[in-house]
Amino acid sequence: MPAGPASETLATLDALRPYPGDSTRADGPVAVDATDRLLLDAARAAIEAAGPGEVVTIGDRFGALTIGAIGLGARDVRVHQDPVDAEAALRANALVTHRSSFGHQPLGPELLAGARVVLLQLPKSVAELSEIAELVARHATDDAVLFAGGRVKHMTHAMNEVLATAFAEVTPSLARQKSRLLVARGLRPEARERPLTYPLRETIGGVPGLDASLTVVAHGGVFGGTNLDGGTRLLLEHSGRWPSPGGVVPFGAAGIHDAGIHDDAAVPGAHPASSPVPTAVDLGCGSGILAVALARRGFEVVATDRSAAAVGSAAATAAANGVGHLVRAVRDDAGASLPDASAALVLLNPPFHDRAALATDAAHRMFETAGRILRPGGELWTVFNSALRYRPALERAVGPTAQIARDPRFTVTRSVRTNG
Repeated sequence: MPAGPASETLATLDALRPYPGDSTRADGPVAVDATDRLLLDAARAAIEAAGPGEVVTIGDRFGALTIGAIGLGARDVRVHQDPVDAEAALRANALVTHRSSFGHQPLGPELLAGARVVLLQLPKSVAELSEIAELVARHATDDAVLFAGGRVKHMTHAMNEVLATAFAEVTPSLARQKSRLLVARGLRPEARERPLTYPLRETIGGVPGLDASLTVVAHGGVFGGTNLDGGTRLLLEHSGRWPSPGGVVPFGAAGIHDAGIHDDAAVPGAHPASSPVPTAVDLGCGSGILAVALARRGFEVVATDRSAAAVGSAAATAAANGVGHLVRAVRDDAGASLPDASAALVLLNPPFHDRAALATDAAHRMFETAGRILRPGGELWTVFNSALRYRPALERAVGPTAQIARDPRFTVTRSVRTNG
């Protein structure tokens, strides 16, 4: 075996880091978890027997599955990681471990064509697993084996049922260190011919702030699928008070009264849009519903997300609604690639969960991005779970912030970028 014994592979895994972190936070992520190790142990013989390009990893968080598989002899591993920062983590750890026999692919036919071994960190949603299972069934070899692993507390019987639609045999493993595998074999012939369900496509009416129905396109990995979530709905209910492309609405003109924010004098630098078609940003775009709303108002829109599934969905949603020419979908980490002072308006419905855990780090980084990319006088409209109390953070990162609306679950705020 080119990489040496299994003990060498284990030593290599010990060198991985949860890039860009350094493993020092007690509550932070770990680069190699029990599920990674269980997957590699269970799949070892299959990996050793596979030829170049026949091993695929999906959902690799920091590179442990890919680098571990290469250590066990896999070559030309095909990799799909939905978050762009997971790709960066794999590249960083590959440099440290000198394991570079892999290439990234979108979730699609090229990723899985001719695959014999698929290593999967189970996704957080059954919809995402369904899309993966459909593609494996359609494009992998007849004798392909799928090793899917996750933490026991996050696994459900629905996952077994999804895999059983594509495979004749789905076998759960014994639990080890609170992780478990589902090993799927024997691709069903009918699954190869079955029409693909994903991406989902649904036309919905009654969307607040839009004067027509909205067609939503969503890959399985997108939060909420084709549904209009409650936070986005509340934000759209107040879209009539967003700035228009023709100029910035004075901060006090919409009847907003809050401590320290009463009129234009509280917003130094407010001025009409200097560009005939100003730019608005849907930061953390998901399926692109807000991007379409912005485009229908006449903005040129940048829809950005860390998720490949979200960026693909937003582009497809924009095209389905006839505004694809106004929406540019960009995959990056918290809008890091967007230029300074480039946006007149930013809309943000930030994520607040990582799997089942409450996690607000991404939201705070997105607030910082909004403060950086807004021009003076530009506005950030944010909707968030009311219990999170983000207003002080928004004041620090962007500028004067007022509450616009609140319902039993969500709060909408408007923040204005000052010159300071």
